[in-house]
Amino acid sequence: MSTQRAKDMDENVTWKNITPGCNIFEGGSSEMVNTGDWRTMKPVFHADKCKQCMLCVPVCPDMSIPVTADGKRGDFNYFFCKGCGICSKACPFGAIEMIKEEK
Repeated sequence: MSTQRAKDMDENVTWKNITPGCNIFEGGSSEMVNTGDWRTMKPVFHADKCKQCMLCVPVCPDMSIPVTADGKRGDFNYFFCKGCGICSKACPFGAIEMIKEEK
């Protein structure tokens, strides 16, 4: 059986070429895997409403809210965001709006 490295997997890989369940052949990292392409709701960041309180950053389960080198909250990293809305609920200033994801 041939298996592919995680970084080389995409939508064209067939079930015959994936690692069988419960077998680990390499170390992994979520940095290699686009986990946010299936969301139904999408957070939209309104920078003009943001007070840089950073309450949204630690509650994001996917680390989709980057903090810049100067300590400011950046826009969402949709590569990882699943659209759970936790950040929106944590924001007391209405700077994060949840909208329906359009594909």
